[in-house]
Amino acid sequence: MSKTWKKRERERNKQQKKKEKLERRQERKLANNGSHDLESMLAYVDENGNLSSKPVDPKKKVSINAEDIDISVPGQRELHPGDPSRVGVVTLFKTDKGYGFIKNLETQESYFFHVKSLIDPVKENNKVSFEIEKGLKGLSAVNVRMARA
Repeated sequence: MSKTWKKRERERNKQQKKKEKLERRQERKLANNGSHDLESMLAYVDENGNLSSKPVDPKKKVSINAEDIDISVPGQRELHPGDPSRVGVVTLFKTDKGYGFIKNLETQESYFFHVKSLIDPVKENNKVSFEIEKGLKGLSAVNVRMARA
């Protein structure tokens, strides 16, 4: 049995595509003549951090001591130097929930406090003394007691 016209046509198209692909590959080889050598692929970084194709001048090279590089977070300084005790007024106190807020009389900042941090029982608008402590969600008041007059 001989091949049908459609099979011969498909085979001819397949051969034509192979031939075109081979020609394109040859054209690329000729166009890239020697562009894949090592020197063409190297890149250098100059003293300003820019990429260049030329090596850096060794006279401009700066030596850096590894011990001079800080890679950690600097230590946290004390929040408020001096007397840690502060004076404020209880602006809100929810006994059923067990928390409240104290407004510092000096800075007018508001601090959260919990019932567990109370030393003396307090009510709203009471003048209290307290200390500041860093909590999970920011600064909070601890050691809350009634202020001495």
